[in-house]
Amino acid sequence: MTRIHPTAIVDPAAQLDSTVEVGPYSVIGPHVKIGAGTTIGAHCVIEGHTTIGRDNRIFQFNSLGAIPQDKKYAGEPCELVIGDRNTIREFCTFNIGSPGDKGVTKVGDDNWIMAYVHLAHDVQVGNKTIFANNSQLAGHVEVGDWVILGGFTVVHQFVRIGAHAMTAMCSLLFADVPPFVMTQGQPAAARSMNFEGLRRRGYSPERISAVKAMHKSLYREDLTLEQAMGRIDRLRLDKPEAAEDVDMMLGFLRGVSAQRGIVR
Repeated sequence: MTRIHPTAIVDPAAQLDSTVEVGPYSVIGPHVKIGAGTTIGAHCVIEGHTTIGRDNRIFQFNSLGAIPQDKKYAGEPCELVIGDRNTIREFCTFNIGSPGDKGVTKVGDDNWIMAYVHLAHDVQVGNKTIFANNSQLAGHVEVGDWVILGGFTVVHQFVRIGAHAMTAMCSLLFADVPPFVMTQGQPAAARSMNFEGLRRRGYSPERISAVKAMHKSLYREDLTLEQAMGRIDRLRLDKPEAAEDVDMMLGFLRGVSAQRGIVR
């Protein structure tokens, strides 16, 4: 049988795998689905149309699936979807999506999310990220794979953060952060690229050299964004082994809005 503490309240309509554990005084709503091996700590509230995958470890005092902090929300059946093998520490708040956007807030797989993290409506988080304590993401934010957010990072609505990017503690993001870029400040500015992180993830010296060249084009040669993109595109010829990285960078930069721009 599902291992549910006798003080927990689980709606009979909720769908929990038989291996799910629910701690004392937690409350699980009727539209919640939880996959095998996931553990829910004490005093959690999981509500709304929330789907949680396998082998997640959700610590005590979390609020997952509450309605968005959006005055336009009128009870639409929007969703929160959490993937597999995520760690969610204490006092996190993840809201469902909103009808004005994707209608779903989504967290991928293998993420390490520390205490007091807030994910507002329609936030999209990739895989293998680390969000340090008190990272706060406003609505519609998009976060790529392997991103690391330093403690007390605050992200403005609609900002995108590219894969492998990293923020320093207390960074304040008003603009998009391209892949690989390390930022710091209030507002945040680009300081370098996440070279050590790439080495730890097995990037070859050739690929890291291509990332350095992209950084130079974006931040060291006084080029417009369009000119920098042209310079980066030519790296396909000079460094063919980094074609995947070039494609990722160019794909991200093509999606930069005139309103947000990129960190400089």
